[in-house]
Amino acid sequence: MQIVFLLEQVLNGLVLGGYYLLIALGLSLIFSVGGVVNLAHGAFYALGAYAAITVGEQFGFLTGVVLSPVLVGVLGVLFERFLLRRFYAADPILSLLLTFGLAMVAEQVIRILWGAAPLPASMPPALKGPVIIGDFLFSRYRLMLLGIVAAVLAGVWLLLHRTSFGRVVRAGMQRPDMVAALGIRLQPYMTTIVVLGVGTAALAGALFAPVTVVHPAMGVEIITIAFVVVVIGGLGSFWGVVLAALLVGVVRGVTIHFLPAASEASMYVLMFLVLMFRPRGLLGERIEKFER
Repeated sequence: MQIVFLLEQVLNGLVLGGYYLLIALGLSLIFSVGGVVNLAHGAFYALGAYAAITVGEQFGFLTGVVLSPVLVGVLGVLFERFLLRRFYAADPILSLLLTFGLAMVAEQVIRILWGAAPLPASMPPALKGPVIIGDFLFSRYRLMLLGIVAAVLAGVWLLLHRTSFGRVVRAGMQRPDMVAALGIRLQPYMTTIVVLGVGTAALAGALFAPVTVVHPAMGVEIITIAFVVVVIGGLGSFWGVVLAALLVGVVRGVTIHFLPAASEASMYVLMFLVLMFRPRGLLGERIEKFER
C-alpha cells in the first residue's frame, strides 16, 4: 500500500514537472538563442489560461485549449517584432527591465478585462474522476496531461533535431560566430522561437487552468519556478530543462505530501545542491551571444 501511495505521489510530481516544462522550455530557448531574459514569459502563460477559459465558455474546452496558444502566439509575433528585436545586441539588463515592465502591464490588463477575483475553470465531464487499478488511484485528467506534455515534448524535439530550422537554431546556441561566418542571420529565426516559447507557455495555462488557481498574478508566481528549472537544467540544453522540470516536479510533489511546509523550499535546496557541484546546471552548455 505504501508503494502504491508513493507511486501516486511520483506521478503527481511528473504532472507538476510537465507543467513546469511547458513554461521553462520556451523561456530557455528564447534566452539561449536571443540572449533575452524574458520576465514577461509568465504573462503569456496567464493570458493562455484566461484565453482558454473565455473561448471555452463559448465553444467548448477543446476549442479553448487549441485556440489559446494560437492567439497568444500572435501576440508573441508582435512582442518579438516590435519589442524584443530592439534588444538582441543590447545590454541584457535593458531587455530584463523591458520585459519586467511588460509583465506588470499584462497583469493590470488582465485585472481590467477579467477582474481581480480568481476565475473558475472546469475540465470536460468525460475526464473527471479517477482511473482505478487495484489499489492504484489517479486522476484521468492528470493522466491526459502527462500524455499531452509527452506529445508536445516529442514535437519540439523533432523540430529542433530533425529539421534544417532546428539545426540552425542549435548551431546558433552553441557557435553563433560560426553561423554568422556562414552568412546566416539568426534574428529571423527568433520570431519562430518566440512564438514556440510563448505558445507552449500559453498551452500550459490552458491545460492546467482546471487544476490550478487562475488569477491575475499567476504569471508572476510561475516565472520564479521557471527560472529555477532553467538554472538547474542548464542554459542551452534541451534535455537539461526536461530533466530539471521533472526532477523539480517530483521533489515538490513528494515533499508536499510528506513535509508540506518545505515543499517550496525543496526546489531552492535542489538548485543550491546542483549549482554547488555543477555551476552550469545538470546538462548546461557554454552560451555565446549572437551578432545580428
